[in-house]
Amino acid sequence: MTTLLIATRNAHKVREIQAILGAEFRCLTLKEFPAAPPVVEDAETFAGNATKKAVELARWLMGQPSTLNLQSSMPNYVLADDSGLEVDALNGAPGVHSARFAALDKSENSHDADNNAKLLRLLKDVPLEKRTGRFRCVIALVPVPAEKIESASPVCYADEFEPQLFDGACEGRIQFSASGAGGFGYDPLFVPNGHTQSFAELGEEVKNQLSHRAQALAKLKKFLTR
Repeated sequence: MTTLLIATRNAHKVREIQAILGAEFRCLTLKEFPAAPPVVEDAETFAGNATKKAVELARWLMGQPSTLNLQSSMPNYVLADDSGLEVDALNGAPGVHSARFAALDKSENSHDADNNAKLLRLLKDVPLEKRTGRFRCVIALVPVPAEKIESASPVCYADEFEPQLFDGACEGRIQFSASGAGGFGYDPLFVPNGHTQSFAELGEEVKNQLSHRAQALAKLKKFLTR
């Protein structure tokens, strides 16, 4: 069984990833690694943030087996994703700032309700036909080396870890008010193309077939099981 360290403490995201990948993968989370260092997501792209998280956590994991006190084997890979909502009428915003859209002057994430309220406020005069956008996801997969890698350059360091990138996008539109009790983030506002209900109404099974993260994970799973 392939063991993955998912670089998040978001229980919704972890449950979604595990459901999509299936039982042949074992998913650990940062909750099981409380000593893991925080990673500042300050890149300008989803790929940059995902790569930074995966590489820094893989680097930290090297030399840790004796102190992590895991019940089973060390993770084979670190999986880090960065994802968000791109709204055409807002020139691609909130984009990489999706999780902290309502508090861009702070380092911590905003509450989902605050982010959704800000998005609706900015789009209040935008007609339905111009409320197009997409959820986008980039996943970085980095193998955990058995031995420490030495490198003087952060850029070369990332290259030496051989990160693999997988992306996905789900096109849709932003509705005028939230609907549905499922999902998380902007799910209550986002209606995927070909549907009349939001991600929060469609349910996890449907979302896990359509979503940006599902598309990226399908590519990752194919890569790992080839």
